[in-house]
Amino acid sequence: MKFEEIVEYIKSELGANVVLELIENATPKGFVTNTDRLISVMQFLHSDEQLYFDSLSCLTGLDNGPEEGTVEVIYNLYSIPFDHHLMIKVQVDRDQAEVPTVSGVWKTADWQEREAYDLVGINFNGHPDLRRILMPADWQGNPLRKDYEEQEFYHGIKLEE
Repeated sequence: MKFEEIVEYIKSELGANVVLELIENATPKGFVTNTDRLISVMQFLHSDEQLYFDSLSCLTGLDNGPEEGTVEVIYNLYSIPFDHHLMIKVQVDRDQAEVPTVSGVWKTADWQEREAYDLVGINFNGHPDLRRILMPADWQGNPLRKDYEEQEFYHGIKLEE
């Protein structure tokens, strides 16, 4: 199936309002959906016999900065048997960065969501073990936020600039 066919199939099965915006200038191509529909979309993409996106290749958290006031979670999906690639994106308010977990659909989301939580500060509601994975548990802030300011000292040790 080509990208356009995949999108039309998803719309026919889940409703046209599931696709808020097409993203055709990226690799892979994809679409933006609403966080309220995220789990139903992801479960459908994973379980549908014609699509079977059995792999969550990458999950990326992105801070658009305080000026724009949003963060994004970008999911790159792959169907091994059909060789389909698809990107799904959700965008939420930066000050209330909460997205439902997809770890119940793909187990690999467990660690990928923890990384986005740790570095960008996105909370994944329903995650079974949401805690820092790269930074120390008591680290202050999220290093990939655009307005992040590194603490001057950590446990009495001056941090290099």
